[in-house]
Amino acid sequence: MAAPDRPENSLFPGQDEAELPVPLLYRDAMMLVIDKPAGLPSHRGPQAKRRVIPVLTDHLDALRFGLPRKPEAAHRLDKDTSGCLVLGRHPRAMAELNQMFRDGRIDKTYWAIVQGSPAEDEGLIDLPLGKRSPERGWWMKVDPAGLPSQTRYRVLGRGESEHGPLAWLAMQPLTGRTHQLRVHCQASGWPMLGDEIYGGAPREGGPGLQLHARAITIPLYRKRDPITVEAPPPPHMLAALGACGWNRV
Repeated sequence: MAAPDRPENSLFPGQDEAELPVPLLYRDAMMLVIDKPAGLPSHRGPQAKRRVIPVLTDHLDALRFGLPRKPEAAHRLDKDTSGCLVLGRHPRAMAELNQMFRDGRIDKTYWAIVQGSPAEDEGLIDLPLGKRSPERGWWMKVDPAGLPSQTRYRVLGRGESEHGPLAWLAMQPLTGRTHQLRVHCQASGWPMLGDEIYGGAPREGGPGLQLHARAITIPLYRKRDPITVEAPPPPHMLAALGACGWNRV
């Protein structure tokens, strides 16, 4: 693949970064990496179609930066997951990125706060996953007949809160199943804090899902080092992170 233009740090003429619909973490000629807010669906799925709510695809026109086409999401994040989301800026970029995601060449690191105390400071969760039922759509469960699913985790900190013992994890999905990290945590005995589907959190008034796409590493260019982008943790996770020893300085 030919070397692209140098990373662009300036916005399209006349465009103020404060006016962007989502925070921009990285931009070059091939891709954007945005910081998707928690609560913003990546696309207009069945739930969004039934309600008048904003979705990411409503905002893509503002992220063209002078190109004739809107960027497209090269992968998905759950509605309530915040953090790094990669957008391809044109068809060639999308083809490259899609192939890299399919081949597992893109490294993703998530931060999660879980309820409980993992016995080991690091490990591999190797549990196959399948759909819970046709009625539940995307909801998943551990299923011996399901698809192979693996997640590496490392404990970054431990703490206490009104919710009981907490642990702050760095998680790396080695496969890309729907809700993989959430189900793997629940099946391990330490559900994610704020998970209303798999952790029993209240739908209203809870702490919000404590899952954040912290970093992504993309070896997009053959003659360059891989690009690593980090997203700052969202406001709704700061209290639990602080309880587990995270220092924002």
